[in-house]
Amino acid sequence: MRTIDDLQVAGHRVLVRSDLNVPLDRSGDSPRITDDGRLVASAPTIRALADRGAKVVVCSHLGRPKGEYDEKYSLAPVAARLAEILGQPVAFTGTEGSNDIAGDAAAAVVAGLGGGEVALLDNLRFHPGETSKDAAVRAAFADDLAALAEFYVGDAFGAVHRAHASVADVPKRLPHAAGGLVLAELDVLRRLAGDARRPYVVVLGGSKVSDKLGVIRALLPKVDALLVGGGMCFTFLAAQGHGVGASLLESEMIDTCKDLLADGGDRIVLPTDVVIADRFAAEAATDVVPAAGIRDGWLGLDIGPSSTELFAARLDGAGTIFWNGPMGVFEMAPFAAGTKGVADAVAAQTGAGAFTVVGGGDSAAAVRTLGIAESSFSHISTGGGASLEFLEGKSLPGIAALEV
Repeated sequence: MRTIDDLQVAGHRVLVRSDLNVPLDRSGDSPRITDDGRLVASAPTIRALADRGAKVVVCSHLGRPKGEYDEKYSLAPVAARLAEILGQPVAFTGTEGSNDIAGDAAAAVVAGLGGGEVALLDNLRFHPGETSKDAAVRAAFADDLAALAEFYVGDAFGAVHRAHASVADVPKRLPHAAGGLVLAELDVLRRLAGDARRPYVVVLGGSKVSDKLGVIRALLPKVDALLVGGGMCFTFLAAQGHGVGASLLESEMIDTCKDLLADGGDRIVLPTDVVIADRFAAEAATDVVPAAGIRDGWLGLDIGPSSTELFAARLDGAGTIFWNGPMGVFEMAPFAAGTKGVADAVAAQTGAGAFTVVGGGDSAAAVRTLGIAESSFSHISTGGGASLEFLEGKSLPGIAALEV
């Protein structure tokens, strides 16, 4: 893949597909970004292009609007925060009520850019062509986006597993290159998928086994230990014959989990105790019980303290660690200790010389929410889903488009 250093961008319009899909708190008078990690990660490529005199046109999605304008998904607050991070103005092309993302209004703003200046288009997913399954509809929107620029830079790692217009179709229409964020992510993932330094320990959490099945099957033959927490652990516990009360359970995956446990042997490590609650609420009654002792009607919402110690012990001395998915409902204080304990254990191994990767998504959000320094890890990915699909061995449309 070409890099931005291979493009002669001075004085030219460059469309940068970034991933600025950040969480917003809408409870106040105006939306507030609660985690700007993706903006911070995207800024270096944008800044590098601006410093070289490019007229930078940034585009991104936010949430999942249904192909039409929806004020709560506008990128207006993102434009304001991005300007603060870059230390320069960011012209916002969005017009309230309009889903004409790459039309005349956007073109007029872009035409007014000088070298080194930056503009941000409104939410790409306001336009039905961005995510359409009809190739002709996507192509028409890609044509409009491409008309705004002379070069394209793909830097939205969190979206490269989507065959969307701005990710997979626009690069076919313009001279293109991969941004620094995408290149850094690929470098890390190739280390994880290849000959990783042993012992190699993977920690998986999150809600569903089905979401992680592909990566479990791909990594299980390569790892020395696979530690399973989060909601997905209860399907594994059920596969061992334990009752799981009202905990999250994918009953259709129990036989699959039995097969994985048979294949993985003692390399698959499950919680020995869990934090249970009588309802899904921060104010619920809670208890810590053995993993085999979940009461009927109660649900598991975190791994317990003994499990946290067990996981930390299995992480100790690792050469490579990949962590994807929280150990519990970390957003609620009573169920955050497992995720915090595992995060601290992973961070401790970074200090001991391990190569540690946090696999984006909720894991990255947990690190920031729980106040753990990002420098405590070798790498924090910006794309959970994209990371998993890469490690599964799948072709990523946004990467394939940049390779040609």
